Amino acid sequence: MNIILISRLLGVTAFVVHVATSKAAPKVSVSVWPPGPNVFPGECVLLQCGVAPLGSRFVLWTYRWFRHKPHTAPTPNPRHLLSGDSYSITGVTREDEGSYWCQAEGGGGAGGGGGGSNSTTVLLSDTARLTVSDLPPPLLTVTPNSRQLFRGEHLTVRCPASRSNSSGWRLRQFSQDFGLRTADFQTGLCSPLEGAVSADVPNACVFSGVYSGNGGLYWCESAEGRSNAVNITVSYGTIIMKSPAFTVPEGDQVVLYCQYWNSNRSKTTFFKDGVEVHSSDSSENVIRMTLDNVTRADEGFYKCASQDRKMESPESWLSVGSNSTSADGTTVSTHGTWTWVILSCWIVGLLLFIPLIVWLVYHYRYQKLCSRSCWPVSKEELPAVELPKTKQDVTEVQWDLSWMEMSNLLDKQLYPVS
Repeated sequence: MNIILISRLLGVTAFVVHVATSKAAPKVSVSVWPPGPNVFPGECVLLQCGVAPLGSRFVLWTYRWFRHKPHTAPTPNPRHLLSGDSYSITGVTREDEGSYWCQAEGGGGAGGGGGGSNSTTVLLSDTARLTVSDLPPPLLTVTPNSRQLFRGEHLTVRCPASRSNSSGWRLRQFSQDFGLRTADFQTGLCSPLEGAVSADVPNACVFSGVYSGNGGLYWCESAEGRSNAVNITVSYGTIIMKSPAFTVPEGDQVVLYCQYWNSNRSKTTFFKDGVEVHSSDSSENVIRMTLDNVTRADEGFYKCASQDRKMESPESWLSVGSNSTSADGTTVSTHGTWTWVILSCWIVGLLLFIPLIVWLVYHYRYQKLCSRSCWPVSKEELPAVELPKTKQDVTEVQWDLSWMEMSNLLDKQLYPVS
């Protein structure tokens, strides 16, 4: 409420005008990065809770996250990381599909929705729905193939080759520091991502020396849709864990790298989900651990540490998929394919089974009707035969009896009677 005071004193008119200024009520919403109706297995997804308008300053907001139902806290999951207004999912699987909400609670000043420093506002967002696609996405690649990099390392991020006459791909990055940025390959600088367009590799940005601003979520977009997304972390520490940035198929050989910023002078230990799995006495600054014929049991968070645990890397997720891989490296989901195969076999079996049942029923009924009128089934039912009076008659009767016995035997083998 603004007040304008005009006074009249010694010939000056005075009156008070109250001017009401309206303020929009704050609203909370969930943004999904990368945006779109579908997410893809193995990729990284970030959900962010935001309060608008930003004019609701002087309010300290705290956030809570819910899944499947409002006011139902998400079940603890090592791949799900909650940090304030952010909810990140590493290595998306089908179990991550569902509805998500965030709640913002604020108080302590103007814009808090209520009248005073002690007022509190609680806001619940609309539903954010994650749907895991069965179709493989176009493939984004990073070189080196790692989720973690040291500051100053080289990084190349490449969008998929265009499969049509569309306008081409755009590289996008989302980070907490810079928000959403889009690289324009036409400028030659991958602006505003501070990289350079590769002269040898099309649709690629090259970063000659990464820093914290190059970290974040990367994906590509075009008229053909979007690619998979990967989260890159730039470390300023002394040790990192390098694992494949994308899902590896079962049966592959995977090499994990523990990399020191300086030379290593102590024993190095590898951990999976917090449990020691391998040790090495090498003094090199890059220590390797090889996993042969990987399975889903090898999936998890890996880290490495020096013997005294004074140097310990951040955890890095290794994603192992049970699906086949196409020639271009894209993971191909066989879920839908097997569904159609099973359904087709069931339909074919049904089409063959129904005629068989009809034939058996018809045959059974025909046998029951004809067993007493068409063919004799036992000797007791044979008609009486007059005894022969001459040798010739005996021969004819023996022939007739032999023929009847043969016919009866054939009937029993073809149409057995219980």
